[in-house]
Amino acid sequence: MGGGYSGLVTARVLADHFAEVVILEQDPLDEHTGTHPHVPQGYHAHALLAKGAEVLETLFPGLRAELKDIGAPVFDYGEHISFLLPAGFAPRRRTGVKVQTFTRDELERRLRSKVLALPQVTLLPATRCHGLKMSGPGTVDRVLYRTDGDEKPTELAADLVVNTSGRAGALDDWLAEMGLPAPEKRVVKAKITYTSTQFERPEKNRPDFNIAYQMTFAPHTPRGGVLLAVERNRWMCSLFGFEDQLPPTENAAYLDFAKSLKNPLLAEQIEGRTTEEPTYRYTNVNNQWRLYHKLKDWPDRLIALGDAVCVFNPVYGQGLTVAAMEAELLHRMLTDRKKLRSGGLDGLSRGYQRAVARIVLTPWTLSSSSDLMWSPHGQPLTARIAHWYNKHLFEVSVRDARVWSRFARVANMVAPPTALFHPTVVAKVIGQALSGRRTRQAH
Repeated sequence: MGGGYSGLVTARVLADHFAEVVILEQDPLDEHTGTHPHVPQGYHAHALLAKGAEVLETLFPGLRAELKDIGAPVFDYGEHISFLLPAGFAPRRRTGVKVQTFTRDELERRLRSKVLALPQVTLLPATRCHGLKMSGPGTVDRVLYRTDGDEKPTELAADLVVNTSGRAGALDDWLAEMGLPAPEKRVVKAKITYTSTQFERPEKNRPDFNIAYQMTFAPHTPRGGVLLAVERNRWMCSLFGFEDQLPPTENAAYLDFAKSLKNPLLAEQIEGRTTEEPTYRYTNVNNQWRLYHKLKDWPDRLIALGDAVCVFNPVYGQGLTVAAMEAELLHRMLTDRKKLRSGGLDGLSRGYQRAVARIVLTPWTLSSSSDLMWSPHGQPLTARIAHWYNKHLFEVSVRDARVWSRFARVANMVAPPTALFHPTVVAKVIGQALSGRRTRQAH
């Protein structure tokens, strides 16, 4: 249920395990469609972290090379990024973390074409899901849907129902209709607005970076932005601001906002635009986690993943990677059941939702802890400690390339957060904090 990015990577996995995979998608699209109406964030800058790229390359071999052939660059996270941290610019040194930048539009178009070419997969576009049905206690086995022009809903029988309908899906309502309780939700308001545009990236006199970035950081850096080199000789630029610091959509004001940033590279490239192109704004960026794994009566043969489970503030670039990891998890669990001959699909759903929660926990903690610090009141102790540590970690990172490399690996989800708490890193962070304290006291 849902044919966006999460639905596509999941359908690719399911095609390895089922004779027939049906994608129900509410927008009228086909194999050539990229961004579509119910993916409003599709017009904005996206990051596929190194871990997510690894997973996609496993599911779609050759994808990275295809994107590179049309101009989507592959580069080292340290060497070709101008990254302005709250404490200064990160070292321009090799980190060993390879990343690639492209638009969400191109990524979805490529994935959709590949998935719909699989003989097991059928797409029903312009189709709205209207509910779920159970033939026995606790087991979902039918989906109600209606395609444009249909007077009555149609029932579709299924061995496994997968909800990838995104943040606006109606799964909670359908669970209630089946007499199940609503899941607990965790919500952390990000209060960040994005305004984005694309423009030409001339081949002549190109700069020595593929990403220019200024991160927001509570409470003193409410403005930020990112400029990405993407396919077909283009720049993708997203400016973002906290609360009342709204990035404008009018061209001259857009440039003025970019000039207000302390990383001058964004404004330099924006100022060189030769044509005016559409500018898009996006404001629905709150973190939200539906705790489906805690529902004791979660039905069998039903699973949920992607934004349908957890939505992250996109400024941290975690969503695409987490959804890919959840699809990869499903592949592993289905493969293990085949090897163990452990009763087919019975009992899969609850175990899957618990495992999804374990994937979500780390990126959720990282993003929500940072966003909690924008509020002047009610900041949890854990968030305050994490913010204090990150502040001094960044101060160390700007002059210590090894620490910065560790941060790059953790940020790209190819190393666990514990890498930032190695004794040598902790000692440097504490030393930096004490040094800063002595300096303030001297003044």
